[in-house]
Amino acid sequence: MNKNRSPLFVTTLIAAAFFMENLDGTIIATALPQMARSFHAGVVNLNIGMTAYLLTLAVFIPLSGWLADRFGSRSIFASAIGIFTFASLLCGLSRTLTEFTLMRILQGIGGAMMVPVGRLIVLRTTPKEKLTQAIAYISWPGLTALVIGPPLGGFITTYASWHWIFFLNLPLGVLALVLTLLWVENVRTEERHPLDWPTFLFAGFASTGAVYAMEKLGGEGGRWQLPVTILALSVLSGGLAIVTARLRPATSLIDLESLKLKSYSLSVYGASAFRVSVSVLPFLLPLMFQIAFGLNAFRSGLYLLALFAGDLSMKAFVIQVLRRFGFRRILIVNGIATVVSMALCATLSPSTPPIVIVLILFVHGAFRSMEFTCMTTLAYTEISPEKMSRANGFLSAVMQLSMGLGVAVGAITLRLVAHARGHSAALPQLRDFHVAILCIALLALGPVFDSLGLSPDAGATTSGHRMAELETNPA
Repeated sequence: MNKNRSPLFVTTLIAAAFFMENLDGTIIATALPQMARSFHAGVVNLNIGMTAYLLTLAVFIPLSGWLADRFGSRSIFASAIGIFTFASLLCGLSRTLTEFTLMRILQGIGGAMMVPVGRLIVLRTTPKEKLTQAIAYISWPGLTALVIGPPLGGFITTYASWHWIFFLNLPLGVLALVLTLLWVENVRTEERHPLDWPTFLFAGFASTGAVYAMEKLGGEGGRWQLPVTILALSVLSGGLAIVTARLRPATSLIDLESLKLKSYSLSVYGASAFRVSVSVLPFLLPLMFQIAFGLNAFRSGLYLLALFAGDLSMKAFVIQVLRRFGFRRILIVNGIATVVSMALCATLSPSTPPIVIVLILFVHGAFRSMEFTCMTTLAYTEISPEKMSRANGFLSAVMQLSMGLGVAVGAITLRLVAHARGHSAALPQLRDFHVAILCIALLALGPVFDSLGLSPDAGATTSGHRMAELETNPA
């Protein structure tokens, strides 16, 4: 990397790559009907394109840290961008559902390396005291992509063609690849160790099985016996992955050593429940707006832009708020505020003024953005540079898995609520959405309870909280 190049350039590059990767996970949702006609297949069958992408991410993300250590972060990040961009071209040129699914798997392999290795590059080049700003800067594009993906996909599909959803990645990917080769230093570790294959295989099956089973359970009209069996086997496989990890604690893909740190374990346990919860709302709200409110797909998608505005607005305040109150207090108070703002979404009805809907979604977007940034930043505050790769690889896999399960958990919850109220989930009622949102909101309390065990000055080196208190109350 050019030593005179500002770290902001590299961070911006990583943030753009995050946006591109996350956008492709959701943007095809509104394009499925047109794609189904193009492939001469059923709309429901097109879900395999989204599922295949998520499954590939879940399986290959754990490899990213090991590959970056062995071959260098620039080499792997550049390769990931190249694979992702080339696969985007092939996705746009696909003429059958089988071709498209295979290309989505290839695209998922590139995406699986791109996000965690990109974050690792930022973590390695950013001082601890500037970590909050860097994490905030690279986090919001990913959150934004999850929100604007569906309406953007609908716009492109309506006024152009679904092929352009993928072709638009080409100039962005080529530019990102060139800038990566110019700006990013090819850092690698001196220590070499073989890949932990047993843990990789067990964890890969556990992740794949969990996502697949939850997707099937969330569908309407399917048999439940097979997905429940697969889910049980996934839990067993996950247990075996932990057992094999304990046999090689120093080199395992599961970072058991970092999990002993409360600051890191919170981002794995309590934060996972939070990620699942907030990932549900961008799925349930458009359905509620269309089915219960009678809005069209494009209008319902536009409402979600208020979430994006809230996400973006909070980035300007996160550093000052952290410096004033510290991680523990923010995670608790802001976490409760996030849950309350989510619960307010269960009060919306067709008679609610649009400005009120926008305001509630904006506030929720701001609170969830603050919580995301704090949880992610706190995870790395006590991790030493030599352990950063393993810690980042494992946490990236956990983050992707929990975010990927959001839609499935939302669908399952809505289905169970509808059946409990005595009617089919094929046509959910407004009350079904309200109850489902309230149930999901309780999951967002995960980091609140987990944060009660944090030290008041947890992550103070990064947040500057302790220093701010001394300046305010000098001895």
